[in-house]
Amino acid sequence: MAQAVFDTMEQSGQCIVEAGTGTGKTFAYLAPALLSKQKSIISTGSKALQEQLFHRDLPVLQKALKVGKKVALLKGRANYLCSYRLNEHVTNVPTDDPDVMHQLAMVAKFAAETSTGDLADCIGIEEDAKVLPYVNSTADNCLGKECPDYQQCYIRKARVAAIDAELVVINHHLFFADMAVKDLGFAELMPNADCYIFDEAHQLPEIASDYFGESVNTKQLFALIHDIRLIYRSDIPDMLQLGKTLNKLETTVADLRIAFGNEGGRGDWREALANKTICDALHRVIGDLDFLYQVLKLCLDRTDKIEHPFERVIKFKNQLERAFEVSQTGFSYWYETSRRFITIHITPLDVSSKFKSIIDKTQASFVFTSATLSVDQSLKHFTASLGLKPTHESIVDSPFDYQKQALLCMPRYLPESRDDAMPHTLVKIAKQLINAAKGRTFLLFTSYRVMHLVYEGLNTAMEYPIFMQGQSSKRIILEQFVRNGNAVLMGTASFWEGVDVRGDTLSCVLIDKLPFSSPDDPLLQARMKDAEILGNEPFDTVQLPQAVISLKQGVGRLIRDKTDKGVLVICDNRLVTRKYGETFLKSLPNMRRTRSLEAVTQFLENIE
Repeated sequence: MAQAVFDTMEQSGQCIVEAGTGTGKTFAYLAPALLSKQKSIISTGSKALQEQLFHRDLPVLQKALKVGKKVALLKGRANYLCSYRLNEHVTNVPTDDPDVMHQLAMVAKFAAETSTGDLADCIGIEEDAKVLPYVNSTADNCLGKECPDYQQCYIRKARVAAIDAELVVINHHLFFADMAVKDLGFAELMPNADCYIFDEAHQLPEIASDYFGESVNTKQLFALIHDIRLIYRSDIPDMLQLGKTLNKLETTVADLRIAFGNEGGRGDWREALANKTICDALHRVIGDLDFLYQVLKLCLDRTDKIEHPFERVIKFKNQLERAFEVSQTGFSYWYETSRRFITIHITPLDVSSKFKSIIDKTQASFVFTSATLSVDQSLKHFTASLGLKPTHESIVDSPFDYQKQALLCMPRYLPESRDDAMPHTLVKIAKQLINAAKGRTFLLFTSYRVMHLVYEGLNTAMEYPIFMQGQSSKRIILEQFVRNGNAVLMGTASFWEGVDVRGDTLSCVLIDKLPFSSPDDPLLQARMKDAEILGNEPFDTVQLPQAVISLKQGVGRLIRDKTDKGVLVICDNRLVTRKYGETFLKSLPNMRRTRSLEAVTQFLENIE
């Protein structure tokens, strides 16, 4: 694989390699990148992998190869401390929430000690900390060169270091954010790279769709209201009309969310626009934004700080007006609601031509790798989704002996996956597995609802500690699971990939059902309709490949080392009863198979 990557870099080609767990794919692309005289950008799927690459893998290889190449780590702007916003909020405390006030003090202490401003280094501040929107900046609220703290800006310093480096570690979101909007300063970095290497490349089509599309959400709108209110209170408190206008807009934005009902989820935006209540609520928000625009015009000569929020108000008004334009083909128009916010999305259904044009413009070499790129031993699905023309493609099998190390069980006599009795059956099976494995179990789910039902059935019935997604941040839950040594971890989508638990801390993975996207998902529906128009079979070309890759990711949690042993249990009859079950099984590692839970119990009890 290293040789293939090296040759690709020399020839400015395109290399695609599916590298099974344990092949050492990280070293296989890092070694050529370090030995080459070219400038390389390595993009990963998550911040955790970025950190691991930069702080663990790169130093080991640099030492082994005796290469002193200049390397840099670059994250998205939300990961860096904005000293200007921190000082603004320390002077005018934004809320009486004790959590935010306590965290603000922690960040202020961190600000006095840090040289990088990377908030991941701020002890006690998790990824979902309430204080973050008050101490980092967004593309919308960043003042750029007009910021009084511009010379000391941590984002600027990180970008300067990246431009100067010969090897830069970024993540996929940052790559596409730059390509889509040419974010200030970062644009200077990207065209200069000779080679782009994407790890966890299976995530690229989905992330590309998000960035090549457009979205507007009310969370950003509330943040804008907050920023203007801060300026109003500190600089122009006599502009009472501004205070009243902000209060009214805040109410109408909240009313827009209420118009969608209590349930969170996704829906078709075209159908939502047919609802008069939603339409009227959106018109009221646009009207109030227009009025805010008129009021802010009167404030422009009172304080310089208003100019930037003023432009953001115009941008939001234009975006919300565009939300009524839903006639363009080749896009999915959809929305999603959380407890407090709503996001409206316009997503392209095919990103291949757009991604191909990026590749053509850069004239660089491209390497794509992941443990999960193929479907039924073919890389065609991935290649087509990004419009790639590979000069090298290969599938490198895992070196692990799955026949000896693992057992795959598809239990008999299960109810259908949508049956009301299924959660009860899952509780019964999980109890048997957890007791046989002495804890040390991952329970992976395709829905929050089923996860919570199973948690209720297990929580008081088991002697082993049980950690469930949502109780704390992902990192803390994983640390607790590993530290206990005999715990149970329950999670949905985000725990299916990027989780690396080696050794005897994990011996059993149970998956509740095959991870097909919900048939009600408007984005999936649009992609299937599009496939039909192109004369393709929607299930085979859209639904099945996505589900196969997701399942492979979940299965990949089990065996992480050549000494690991464990059992995988998939509780879905369709693996055996449907023709497509064979496609799933062919795509999985070559494990011994059984339908007997007794055989599973015996295997688990025999693991030392």
